[in-house]
Amino acid sequence: MGIKRDLKREGIEIITSMDTLTINNLAKNIADTLSKNFPELNLDTKSLFMRISRLNMYFAKLPQGVSAKYFYKNKTIYFSCNIEQKDLANVAIHECIHYLQEKTEKNGEIIRLGLCDYTDGNLPGTGLNEAAVQLMAAKCAGNKYENEKYFDIEISTNTPTYYPLECALVKQMAYVIGENVLFDSTLNANNNFKDQYISLTSERTFYIIQKNIDLLVENQEKLEMIYSDLQEFDTDEYFAKKCIKEIEKQKQKIRELFLGTQRLILTSYFDNAINLTYTPKLIENYRNKLYSFKNLLGNVEGDSFYNDYYIDKMMQLEKRYDIKNTEITDLVVVKHTFISTLIRKLKTLFGFNPDYAEIKDRIK
Repeated sequence: MGIKRDLKREGIEIITSMDTLTINNLAKNIADTLSKNFPELNLDTKSLFMRISRLNMYFAKLPQGVSAKYFYKNKTIYFSCNIEQKDLANVAIHECIHYLQEKTEKNGEIIRLGLCDYTDGNLPGTGLNEAAVQLMAAKCAGNKYENEKYFDIEISTNTPTYYPLECALVKQMAYVIGENVLFDSTLNANNNFKDQYISLTSERTFYIIQKNIDLLVENQEKLEMIYSDLQEFDTDEYFAKKCIKEIEKQKQKIRELFLGTQRLILTSYFDNAINLTYTPKLIENYRNKLYSFKNLLGNVEGDSFYNDYYIDKMMQLEKRYDIKNTEITDLVVVKHTFISTLIRKLKTLFGFNPDYAEIKDRIK
């Protein structure tokens, strides 16, 4: 009786069960795909197949916009009865990862779902975990990256219809320590990703980012509710104006939250990492890593934060060269190479031709 009540609360109405042959085909496809795309996780394909094939799977009426949902209380995946056969495997991967990442007590009570802590009533890390799971699913599906715009934020994403902003932020976090660590913690529900990220930034930073990603999900859900209310009561002019005003307010909150979190991810890592640039090779690696970070950015017209930050760090690196190099001959060679490279990269990055003498004066 409890499960039926829970399903009703979730808006799930069972239509029919999935046949055993389809379940087994899905299980084999997903087990093979996960093993192929994440070889560093050393997954046992046979074991994955056995676990997934034992899942209950049903076709059901689901809330609007939901293609599938894994319900941990009865180890069941519910697929929308409107889903097309060709989309079934890709949709199933996301939900099966949720099943595989579960950690439970002996009594079956869930204590952790990947990066999300279920022992805390607030479920911290829900957004972080959803984004990480979707990044894994998108990689399995071989989704191509596309340039999209959300709330005036332009990003390159391979998950345009499922939490693209959250996925962009989590991909930025993974960039500084490696996606392998992220995916290991996501699937195996361990603290490796969190611990390594904290070691490169700070504990406070990690928890702020985690909370902000959860808030980003929450704010977008609120926005969807406002849109729903507007459609339902669009004949009421006063209410419609109120909704439109609230929509713009909510969009602004989402935009500011994303940009603020992105800046924190950028600065918290690179502000610390610059202190470890003791040799020309380490400095060059740092500069390349910071330069490449721009490919992961969500961009808003008129926002020059990254450009300004990049130039500031280049100035700091030049000072470190001055300090580290003790022989005049070495200093001349390094200084010439560094300035030439800097100017060349600034041309590419910012789309202008900076004056050599002006840049050189700023670096002195």
